[in-house]
Amino acid sequence: MSFTGSSVFGADCRTTAMGIMPHVDVERALELATSLDIPYWPQLPNLSFHEDMYAQTSEGFPGISVDAAGQRVLFNSGLFEEEMSAYSEKMDDPGFFLLSEAYSTVYHRFLALDLKVHAAIRGQVTGPVSFGFRVVDETQKPIIYNDSVRTILFDFIQKKLNAQYRQLSAINPNAFVWADEPGLGWIFSGMSGYNDLQAKADYRTFLERIEGLKALHLCANVNLPFLLELGAELVSFDAYQIEVMPRAYASSVADFLGGGGVLAWGIVPTDSTNLSKENVGSLVKLVTRYWDVLSRESGIDVKQIARQSLLAPARCCLKNIGSVGSSDEGKRRSSVGCPISSVEEQLVEKAFVVLRGVSGELRDRFVL
Repeated sequence: MSFTGSSVFGADCRTTAMGIMPHVDVERALELATSLDIPYWPQLPNLSFHEDMYAQTSEGFPGISVDAAGQRVLFNSGLFEEEMSAYSEKMDDPGFFLLSEAYSTVYHRFLALDLKVHAAIRGQVTGPVSFGFRVVDETQKPIIYNDSVRTILFDFIQKKLNAQYRQLSAINPNAFVWADEPGLGWIFSGMSGYNDLQAKADYRTFLERIEGLKALHLCANVNLPFLLELGAELVSFDAYQIEVMPRAYASSVADFLGGGGVLAWGIVPTDSTNLSKENVGSLVKLVTRYWDVLSRESGIDVKQIARQSLLAPARCCLKNIGSVGSSDEGKRRSSVGCPISSVEEQLVEKAFVVLRGVSGELRDRFVL
């Protein structure tokens, strides 16, 4: 399979990050997001439930209502049937699938920025598998188990992703939008009624209809060969959690990169326990150790891996799962000049500083 991903923009160990951030100050979040090589629009669920990734993606889907007070996205099967006729009339209107200001003031602030100077810009939409598992019907059954609803869902999210891509690419020709898919880590559970074979078939069809760079993000338990076989041209994943690169991954990664694919390595932890024990040097050693294994087992040159790699935090940080020492407590000023008030914001800020350092060292080492 031949991809166009590596030729759309030079990956070259540039930096980006996942959209979800803990901030409630929009300007601070935007300044931080645009401090990376490939800026993105932040999702700020602590600011408003309508800024939540599932609430945002739900806008316009038949049978859906948003309970902002209860912080829930609700689905009703009867309402779905009632609204399908009206929805069908709007399916060919690209404007219907755009993210409105009511569902993200941050996105519309991002659109107003000068983003032409960046190598690329990025958006995100919650993927259909994650949305289908998270949103349940009136019987508490995930809507992904309903065949008729699932068919509409995949098509709906594909249209939302393409509508966002068109809007962003009008600002920067190297824009891309990834499907944010933590749910792809759930399909291997023996408890799931929607398995990996179904997901692979559905996802390949879904990605075939995506405009622009076909990109996928997963910051949950990673089965990297499975992700690389779904038809994406860019795959973003939590690389930090792997710790030791399995030799069995080498063939899949070599095939993916050989076809022009891009890997975004989530290498900088955002929880205080792990971030406190890492630094630029240790994380450079970790990611290059991964690359050395892949190179040794597949024959692909390490510099080629570096050229076709992006770097990112390992995960978002809405809730710190580690412990924070007294030196981290209290308000201080961020590297972009704004006050930081929460522990989670401090961790994100520190992770972004480390991320830029890792990128700089790798770009120097490989002359990128």
